[in-house]
Amino acid sequence: MICPLSGRGEGRLRRVDLAGAAHLELVSGVIQLRPEDAMVEAMLRGWRAQQTARGLREETIAERERLVRQFQVFTNEYPWRWTPAHVDEWSLSLTGERHLAPATVRAYQGTLRIFSEFLCDGRYGWAVACEEEFGPGEHPVAIVHEWNSIAHLQAYEGDPEGRPLTRKELQRFLDYADDQVDRALRGKRKGALAAYRDATLFKVMYGWGLRRTETSKLDIVDWGRNPAAPQFGRFGSLHVRYGKAKRGQPPRRRNVLSVFGWAVEAVSDYVENVRPRFGFADHPALWVTERGGRVKPPEINARFVSYREALGLPRTLSPHSLRHSYVTHNTEDGVDRRFIQVQVGHESDSSTAIYTHVSDDFMNTALRKALAPVLGPAGTDGKDR
Repeated sequence: MICPLSGRGEGRLRRVDLAGAAHLELVSGVIQLRPEDAMVEAMLRGWRAQQTARGLREETIAERERLVRQFQVFTNEYPWRWTPAHVDEWSLSLTGERHLAPATVRAYQGTLRIFSEFLCDGRYGWAVACEEEFGPGEHPVAIVHEWNSIAHLQAYEGDPEGRPLTRKELQRFLDYADDQVDRALRGKRKGALAAYRDATLFKVMYGWGLRRTETSKLDIVDWGRNPAAPQFGRFGSLHVRYGKAKRGQPPRRRNVLSVFGWAVEAVSDYVENVRPRFGFADHPALWVTERGGRVKPPEINARFVSYREALGLPRTLSPHSLRHSYVTHNTEDGVDRRFIQVQVGHESDSSTAIYTHVSDDFMNTALRKALAPVLGPAGTDGKDR
């Protein structure tokens, strides 16, 4: 199948100097020892130039290139010989052998679609260049279609067992984290400062509804005052600079207002009395290690898992469950949904709704309120009114 974007059959398109065009990447008059490999490298250079011109981040471009190279190794073929059948086999290996989530496989398929569409686009000239170099019929075609890629049918595709911590589980977890500080102090062991840091870190994740990466990249200067809540002092607002980014774009920023007084007290005590004891006054990070580094997301996950296992809590709970808990508990407490949505950085309310797992008590209370006009304030059938 010839790609409809290639322009063949209607006369060769006028050559233009688009970033990523074949004539800008291929060196004319040079005989390559391995022309197929040289063509692949030129294609990837061109794709990189095209994405750079569109303003995509270097990390995104590099990640996409790695995936394309992995696909080439899997197929053991060159891009102008790829077919939709290769995508079928590759997708099957991702789901059946590597057990990747549907959203991950779809993202991988999307990267291949973008690359193949770039090669097929007649404005860049790669299809013509391949036929001139390797002969008639040797040209790239579109390999990812609706019928061989995973459709996006629902808003949430994560683990259906994922849930927030109940209020009782949350209290147990935070109490256990505090207990680790006391145990280290009583036993005169090292690690008391780290235990205090981690206990505060988990309180901040819940208290401001943060993700792991957002939490790990916080700096001390990210805290600020909120004129509407002067009682919180310099911790009335938190500027999150590394929010979840849209694909290919820089991290999104947001301001999260402080709502829990106990959480403000915890982080205030940590910053003023505990953080200085690490001895790295010039380090900008809020969460520093004993060696002067910044706490990384995997370390947050490891500490959470160790506490969860010690308490015998369900394995489905993760650090992200603290963020779920923030949304759920605020919803149960009657906080405005739009406020919660802005706090956690969701563009749409449907995303916030995914995070909401209200308790049975909340649902029963809401049910009684809904039925009150029919059944009466006493919850009867209305006959006694």
